[in-house]
Amino acid sequence: MNARVEPQAFESLATVMAARAAQWPDQPYLLSPDSGHALTFGALSDDADALCERYAAAGLASGQTVSVYLPNGEQTARLLLGTMACGLVVNPINLLCQPAQLRYILAHSDTRLIFTWPGGEAAIREALREAKLDVPVVITAPDATNLPALPVVRNDAPPLPLPEPDAPALLMYTSGTTGTPKGVLLTHHNLATNGANVSREHALGPADRVLATLPLYHINGLVVTAIAPLVHGGSVVMPTRFSASSFWHDITRHGCTWLNVVPTIIAYLLNDPDGKAPAGVRFCRSASAALPPEHHREFEDRFGIGVIETMGMTETAAPAFSNPLDPQQRRIGSIGRPSGTHARVLGRDGKPVDDGQIGEIVLQGENVMAGYYKAPDVTRDAFTHDGWLRTGDLGYRDADGYFYITGRAKELIIKGGENIAPREIDEALLRHPAVLEAAAVGVPDPAYGQEIVAFVVMRDATPCDDAALRAHCLRELGRYKTPKEFRFISELPRGPSGKVQRLKLLDPA
Repeated sequence: MNARVEPQAFESLATVMAARAAQWPDQPYLLSPDSGHALTFGALSDDADALCERYAAAGLASGQTVSVYLPNGEQTARLLLGTMACGLVVNPINLLCQPAQLRYILAHSDTRLIFTWPGGEAAIREALREAKLDVPVVITAPDATNLPALPVVRNDAPPLPLPEPDAPALLMYTSGTTGTPKGVLLTHHNLATNGANVSREHALGPADRVLATLPLYHINGLVVTAIAPLVHGGSVVMPTRFSASSFWHDITRHGCTWLNVVPTIIAYLLNDPDGKAPAGVRFCRSASAALPPEHHREFEDRFGIGVIETMGMTETAAPAFSNPLDPQQRRIGSIGRPSGTHARVLGRDGKPVDDGQIGEIVLQGENVMAGYYKAPDVTRDAFTHDGWLRTGDLGYRDADGYFYITGRAKELIIKGGENIAPREIDEALLRHPAVLEAAAVGVPDPAYGQEIVAFVVMRDATPCDDAALRAHCLRELGRYKTPKEFRFISELPRGPSGKVQRLKLLDPA
């Protein structure tokens, strides 16, 4: 069980699942700490075969969309993976969607069937009613151990054929700060490729086990903690929800060997005075948003677990960059080097800039999306004229090939004509011992064009005031970059990936 796999041999999720079922049919793939049940590779493959027959009997055809509106759990993973293996396109819906977003996604995705649980049924049926859609809704439970029954329209339908590598598999809508969600369309090859990239980058094998702390309706949770273990033959522990208080207990009880988290979770764990890490955890992988260097160092010092910072997007099927597995080669504050991708930094003229110069980071690779669903103009604008995906992230590459993100192009603060990266302000504030989290934004100013406002979350039971933070920023940043105003809040607005949604901080609502 210590042999490594050859990830590149897998071209679709159907072939991955079949290979694992043939190789280790009785090995656990998914463990449910809430129910105590284990789903084996063999059972997962059998369930996918049964789903193919049931979908065909329900009148569905290859390439059609099935939506899943469920919290994490064994059933959720079974439906997401099995639906894709059947050649259908699965659409995991963010449970944090507002009603207008939910209506839009159900209509825009052309969904033919919806899975939900009793807690989500009312929202789904109301969205369907307001959108004037007639779509079957199947009620199940996220931790159910048996497949739900589907409506039957024909009993003699042949099972759906296996999908080709370039067939669409996943339709995932991004939660942008403005405008309607964009439907990212990813193929089987995109997903299998990045499952292999994760496995290879972190030297993962059948003996490795990860705790699923992120929702499966987010690309990181789906690809890194559900698909990658399929590729390398490992296993995943999947509670129905993340709990900081039970995090280390679950890690210990189930013998997890690696962690996959976002910076928000690291902040929660650092704020828990009773948290204690077990031995046997090889590394902690941080993704989806920039990890403040102060939190990076504090986590490693306190828990004795090395942190590998990575970066990816829904459009790249999760990771596109990673720091090396070797601790001596990791660089705090960097997203690492390209992982299964090619990357460069472009200036405003669209030409590559020299190392150390800031521009927009662009990508190419086999994990990059096919495009946005039913949005050819938006898809075209997302790529350069010669086929590089625009990330929207500003950053630079150093002389050794490591990349650094300084901010989002849309979030750049321009004060008196000078570009100021919000992350620089954030990291200065995080160096104050009373600050747990911080996010700087630009606000209109008649004199400078924009001024800086910092939103701050304080650590529990640590007193601090506006004057103390101002004095700290003056020392760390100088007068020009010191925020004009500090606003104390209980939590920062975040998307499902844990990424701070800065522009929402200025929303009056």
